[in-house]
Amino acid sequence: MFTTQQLLRFSILLLISYASYASDPTIVPEAASGFNKSPAVTAKSAMAVTANPYATKAAQKILAQGGSAVDAGIAAQLVLGLVEPQSSGIGGGAFMLFWDAQRKQLSSWDGRETAPQAINERHFLHTDGSAMGFFEAVIGGHSVGVPGVVAMLDAAHRQFGELPWSTLFTPAIELAETGFVISPRLHTLLKEMPKVAVNPAISSYFFNAAGKPKAVGDLLQNPAYAATLRKLAQDGGKAFYHGDIAKNMVAAVANDPNRAGSLSLSDLANYHAIQRPAVCAPYREYQVCGAPPPSSGGTTVLAILGMIEAIERQRGALRGVDFIHTFIEASRLAFADRNRYIADPDFVTVPTAGLVERHYLKSRAALIKPNRRLATVVAGKPVGAPAVVDSSSPELPSTSHFSIVDADGNVLSMTTSIETAFGSRVFVGGFLLNNQLSDFSFSPAEKDGSKIANRIQAGKRPRSSMSPIIVFKDGSPVLAIGSPGGARIIDYVAGSLYRVLGQGEAIDTAIASGHIIAMGDLVELEAGRFDRDVIKQLQKRGHPVKESDQTSGLHGILIKESGLEGAADPRREGQALGY
Repeated sequence: MFTTQQLLRFSILLLISYASYASDPTIVPEAASGFNKSPAVTAKSAMAVTANPYATKAAQKILAQGGSAVDAGIAAQLVLGLVEPQSSGIGGGAFMLFWDAQRKQLSSWDGRETAPQAINERHFLHTDGSAMGFFEAVIGGHSVGVPGVVAMLDAAHRQFGELPWSTLFTPAIELAETGFVISPRLHTLLKEMPKVAVNPAISSYFFNAAGKPKAVGDLLQNPAYAATLRKLAQDGGKAFYHGDIAKNMVAAVANDPNRAGSLSLSDLANYHAIQRPAVCAPYREYQVCGAPPPSSGGTTVLAILGMIEAIERQRGALRGVDFIHTFIEASRLAFADRNRYIADPDFVTVPTAGLVERHYLKSRAALIKPNRRLATVVAGKPVGAPAVVDSSSPELPSTSHFSIVDADGNVLSMTTSIETAFGSRVFVGGFLLNNQLSDFSFSPAEKDGSKIANRIQAGKRPRSSMSPIIVFKDGSPVLAIGSPGGARIIDYVAGSLYRVLGQGEAIDTAIASGHIIAMGDLVELEAGRFDRDVIKQLQKRGHPVKESDQTSGLHGILIKESGLEGAADPRREGQALGY
């Protein structure tokens, strides 16, 4: 049995080995950190499931005070930025789905970062036209996009908040001032992730005088973060994008000693979150809804489920190796479409509806052979498809997901990220800034000059794989779920949805089940979770199976007539609480 440190070192070695391929979406995400028991939790009225017990308790406290799911989500995000700083925070971005129970209305919120206005398509290219290496591009202000999560949460609170904005900051401010206990996961990531202590500010906060990460169980205080939050609590979300906080971010990016960036005060002042229609499609008797582009999560998850359903309608229920084979092939086909078409819809034409249309998915499913791997997979031509070329991006996110249901039946599903673990390593005002610009394709065009849809452009939002999901049955929500994990998020979420909706598994069982990952030529099965006979049978069908540790952080709530049932992913340190 491998130790947590051994598992993480293996993941880091893989990360470094892929780092020279800056456009490869299969790069290993944050890092594995063990597997813990995490049984389902039930509640009658309200529930929060987040990636850290501190954040879950903060969300539950807000819910108990009569706060809405959005209120609780804001409190959770602010605490996560303190206690799980490697994964998300106010220096990053997010996608969120929210169900308004009173109005019976679903809204989708895009708080994705944007590229600064001074950026051009050669941002990640050397002078000779070659693409930068991954860490060469990631570390420093050069990779920082305009943060969007504060603007998104501020806008959502204006519509759906119940408690005063300032009240939602109290748990995080108090915790930042009194201190929180460093968790095993945070300590391990500080110890094993490359190039964390590259700036004096981040080094003095996370590391001791000897240059070693502060120990598990140490109390870590963050008065600078408390001061930042007090300013936001008093003056509102606009204070993040104007005034001293904005000036300090711009200065930190411009003066970064690793690789300076071009974030400006006007970039921050002009940022706005966007409400877009959620992307929804039927699956069995359910309606599954996800975030639309520039997230690729919604369309790709729905495409996988739609192809599997089409095959089961034709061939009957899939079990065992037959299901794994079909899931692999459906995922490969869905990712081919993702890589071809998904980008910021404000810059390129994205055939969102066509990608999840039932007849189109049936035609894609017809390509899947029952006993043989497809030699190659290429993008299809859904209705509305433009003439673009395939692209990929590094997408090594350190991300977090939380699901919340309040006492009025409102539902929130939110995935939030600063991209790679510890983001750009730019630490200012007690929080880390993202490196989300590296989610763009490093190369703007193919050798023949054909433009790549996900190329970097000023003001553009990079493609994401974040997949917050809300599932409906007969017009009412029945499940909220999502996960971190880079491009693997899509298969994590699709697999769990299939197990809950298609197989009727309990939510904790579905979340803990072994993961199946398939993107292009890559096929991964979660290490130690599948029988050798299964692997041999898949190999006979032509699949180049590799066993790998997986780093999902699935957090979901099943909504039943009898109450709520929530579960946190045993691969991380999350918690579900309710009342």
